[in-house]
Amino acid sequence: MTLASKPKQKKTLGNCAHSALQKHLKKTVKWEAAVKKDKDPEALHQMRVGMRRLRTTVTSFAPALDLPKAAGDKNIGKIARCLGNLRDLDVLKDTLENLYQPRLPRKEQEQLDTALDVLGKQREDALSNVKVTLKDERYKSLKEKLQEWLEEPTYQPLGAMAIEQVLPDLLLPEISEFLLHPGWLIGTELQETEIVISRNLKAAKVEQQLAENGETLHSLRKQAKRLRYQMELFTDIYDEPYMTYVEEIKHIQEILGGMQDSVVLAEWLAHALKSDVQTQVPTLAALLAENRYQLWQQWQPLQEQYLKAETRQRLHSMVLQLI
Repeated sequence: MTLASKPKQKKTLGNCAHSALQKHLKKTVKWEAAVKKDKDPEALHQMRVGMRRLRTTVTSFAPALDLPKAAGDKNIGKIARCLGNLRDLDVLKDTLENLYQPRLPRKEQEQLDTALDVLGKQREDALSNVKVTLKDERYKSLKEKLQEWLEEPTYQPLGAMAIEQVLPDLLLPEISEFLLHPGWLIGTELQETEIVISRNLKAAKVEQQLAENGETLHSLRKQAKRLRYQMELFTDIYDEPYMTYVEEIKHIQEILGGMQDSVVLAEWLAHALKSDVQTQVPTLAALLAENRYQLWQQWQPLQEQYLKAETRQRLHSMVLQLI
């Protein structure tokens, strides 16, 4: 006599959310002790990513979840920003020491040493804030309340719906915000109803575009990251074309991030050296400008692709057509 196989559990919005929250809370907590010891920058990076993905899960599944206030979006966001401040300084230090300093003349290397001393003091403050944050009630309460919820989850009525039934409605608003972002129109001209990308811009014109529209491009980068993190929650539900879009959006995020990081680095240096970057470290200023120009060349083909109606329609259609 053979036992009948157990019926496969229906994949609901609620149990998808539960699985994702469990995964990202576990990852976040796993790196906590290593972050407090401050021995390995990778630990901080992983914990920050875990916290960001936890926040994306909470916001993405919000219509299905009945979470305690301590596990809400605002609480997670404050902790993630504190980790992010320290991580940004680590990335800045690594970039200056390993990517740029070896390529500079001795006089500029000495100037950079001065800036790195300033960075070291800023990092001490940021590390202190992280250690306080990981000891305070907000973080403890987040972990405890979310763990309690995972053991006995409660959902909104939508949590019982099949994931395939509601997933497109979950994804499409974030996709629309991404595609309608004004950042796509930077460096373009409107000719009648057609958007034309300004090709072959000289380096000075690119610098002007970034100076005038840097915040808008940074905003598009953040929207790309939000969309990517949300889409990555559902890679097991869609087929290969979906993963292609996820990778492209990640690439867009990285290119825009590279441009923004270069601008921020130059601004930080000016503040740290209390002087104009062009005057104090002209070789480094030229290297940063060249980096931004190269990234702009990589950005334009992706910009052109995502301004095409076919690309946008394929993305919408692919999300609507579940396996």
